[in-house]
Amino acid sequence: MTARRKMPALEARDQGEGGWVGPAFLFDLDGTLVDSVYQHVLAWREALESAGIELAVWRIHRRIGMSGGLFLSALLRETGRPVTPEEVERIQRLHTEAYARQVGQVRPLPGARELLAYLTEIGVPWAIATSGRMESARLTLKLLEVGPDIPVVTRDQVRHAKPDPDLFLAAADRLGVPISEAVVVGDSIWDMLAARRARALGVGLLSGGYGQAELEVAGAYRVYQDPADLLRHLDEVGVRAFAY
Repeated sequence: MTARRKMPALEARDQGEGGWVGPAFLFDLDGTLVDSVYQHVLAWREALESAGIELAVWRIHRRIGMSGGLFLSALLRETGRPVTPEEVERIQRLHTEAYARQVGQVRPLPGARELLAYLTEIGVPWAIATSGRMESARLTLKLLEVGPDIPVVTRDQVRHAKPDPDLFLAAADRLGVPISEAVVVGDSIWDMLAARRARALGVGLLSGGYGQAELEVAGAYRVYQDPADLLRHLDEVGVRAFAY
């Protein structure tokens, strides 16, 4: 499924014989490459309920993709209940523990491994930038078989997470490419807002539960169903592999 928006021209990058022409890719993780959004939602509900805060899961889902601190601030603002910084830290720790108990249910999204393998094969640089901390991201990175040579930027490594642009800026820097030559792929409006603030091209996936219209309004120039759908339409976002 593609959005009916005109995509701005990207500066082509020729990597030489057997190489590629196109942008670098910066991927979100949860809901973009792995089917883990709802496990995170349930883990947050468990952590919140342990602190005596009851919220419907749909309210929790609407904030998934933000940094943990902003996520909790936004949710707790809806309840009107003040919490101390110590309690916020405790809730975040309980979420990490609850998610670790559910990670066995998490699977790569359709086409995720194939997409990453294909980009690697044709020489397209890519990195992962997630609002999660490395403690929880490490569990899902194993499912994707991400090697140590792939840059992974987590919440621990930047000052601010999404919707701030820091994660994507750091990931582009790790790849050694200008952010203007990067495509940010994410499943949430927070990914698209961060991409827009970073001045990168945003591409949305429906695999995290946000709708196409929501992603487009937040800044997505193209919207696809999942990584498999994106793989089938890579030429629409500037990737052209050449056989010599």
